[in-house]
Amino acid sequence: MASSGAAAGFGLLSAATWGGADFAGGLGARRASSLLVTVSGQIISLLILIAFTFGLHLAVPNRFQIVCAAIGGFEGALALAIFYRALAMGAMGLTAALTGLLTAFVPVVFEFFHTGRPAPLTAFGLFIGFVAIWLITHTPATAGTNSPPKALLLGAFAGLGFGAQLILFKLGSVGGVLWALTSGRIAGVSAIVMVMAFAPPPGPWRGFWIAGIVSGSLDSIGNLFYMLAARFGRLDVAAVICSLYPAGTILLAAVILRERPTRRQLAGMAVALAAVALLSL
Repeated sequence: MASSGAAAGFGLLSAATWGGADFAGGLGARRASSLLVTVSGQIISLLILIAFTFGLHLAVPNRFQIVCAAIGGFEGALALAIFYRALAMGAMGLTAALTGLLTAFVPVVFEFFHTGRPAPLTAFGLFIGFVAIWLITHTPATAGTNSPPKALLLGAFAGLGFGAQLILFKLGSVGGVLWALTSGRIAGVSAIVMVMAFAPPPGPWRGFWIAGIVSGSLDSIGNLFYMLAARFGRLDVAAVICSLYPAGTILLAAVILRERPTRRQLAGMAVALAAVALLSL
């Protein structure tokens, strides 16, 4: 039975842990390749998920649910590699904002056709959520730092991939959250290893394990909370709230690294709180 309050609560927990995962991964990427940080975290979290899934003797879901979760994990990992490439090509602000908006927009469109129109109050909350995502993620470009068209195109592809992953994880988690997490992670590790085989990251191949483990573990926990949010409420509500995760990264950077958020980002966080309040009603 759907519960807007529970969906909003789990969505916030997902956003917080995903924000922490990105913060840990970002710190690790300052010392080693982001791909090395990502693959190490995914491998360790995969081993933990396998231990839990098989150790608890959970019933195996049907093939459709396993395949949905696996496809979501595979294409989501490829979308992550594309997103990193897009960020490396120019100014990050507009590219990251476009990716974040599309990540939330794709599940909203899917839910509109799959379940129907949301209630007016929920629709207004979704709109406010999109505004919050834009304010939090978009950093105005300074002179000479505009994102090239190719970076925006790659950012759009990444956003579509992330949005599709949220849909597929929702479908895959119907048969069991842990099985969905495990099958998705197996496919995700395969995708990242494939990317590394075609484009090996430069050295040094050290100093990434701790950041990778922390980032991968938080990412898995965030996926868990997202799946619970999507099961308790509408997919579009869960997707929009979870897509507010950059706020968590910004807050951690402010507390730990003393990086002050901009006024735009602070305004976006305030708007995000209003969106969550509306979507929890």
